[in-house]
Amino acid sequence: MKTFLFALSGEDLGSMALDEAIAVIRTETGNQFSGVASGPGWLSASFDERFLDGICSRVALTKEIGELLCSFSPTDCSPVERVTLPEGSFAVRAVRFEGAMKDVDSQKLTRSVGGILSKKNQVNLKEPDITVRLLMSDVCVLYRLIHVTETGPLRSRKVSERPFFSPISLHPKYARALINLTGVKRGGTVLDPFCGTGGIVIEAATMGMKAMASDFDPEMVDGTLENMDYFGLEIAGYEVCDVSDIPSLFSDIDAVVCDPPYGRSTKTGGEAIDAIYRKAAEAIPKVLSPDGRIGMVLPHRF
Repeated sequence: MKTFLFALSGEDLGSMALDEAIAVIRTETGNQFSGVASGPGWLSASFDERFLDGICSRVALTKEIGELLCSFSPTDCSPVERVTLPEGSFAVRAVRFEGAMKDVDSQKLTRSVGGILSKKNQVNLKEPDITVRLLMSDVCVLYRLIHVTETGPLRSRKVSERPFFSPISLHPKYARALINLTGVKRGGTVLDPFCGTGGIVIEAATMGMKAMASDFDPEMVDGTLENMDYFGLEIAGYEVCDVSDIPSLFSDIDAVVCDPPYGRSTKTGGEAIDAIYRKAAEAIPKVLSPDGRIGMVLPHRF
């Protein structure tokens, strides 16, 4: 096994980026991982390299993934002496997580690390074969960059880019993260009983899951089908129904993932918002498989 470093999103998400990364690692490795450690903006874990591609293709709130080389204090770079890079030229690129280590000169630290590594590999700042990332956080974390999460495909599926859209919709990266947090596997079944414009089912289908949708508004269901077709994705099942009726229409669902209406610029059929949440809380568990989970966004504690 190798130890990999996850450079997490710096958005104000609490522990969501960390939790998503751990959930994806657990799901894609079948729980075959160890040595988890973390700090502000980073997570490290050890697992077989064969799982890496699957993990990279799923994470939404991780900016970069690389092979962990070492960690050290900015006042003691000696652990870098033990690092061995693959053959080829390299460059060290430093990044400071949310203003960490303000009193440390990042350029001086980068030169010190580069000087040590240059004893074994040639420096090439313009076109290096290997990018070594120096993450400055609670400690200095050094890793060989392997994967950068592409934001372009996610942006291309934003609500404004869909042929059918409503101004209220989760950004694709948050929809993807919410799905990942449930631990649903590839090929598993995901149902969104408040499908809206289809943002969640689009991400589920993109990740290789069987996506199902329902909504009490037939216009939303038709719009979801239109958007799925636009992106060349298949819907595994759909219904026009109230959330309280889903137990009679769906069963053995691996994950119910949804962003229910908040009552702002959304149709609720005249019902009070908390009444809708209550109906959902009663109905959703009835459609889940024995190991099924729920990922649900709410505007307040309920």
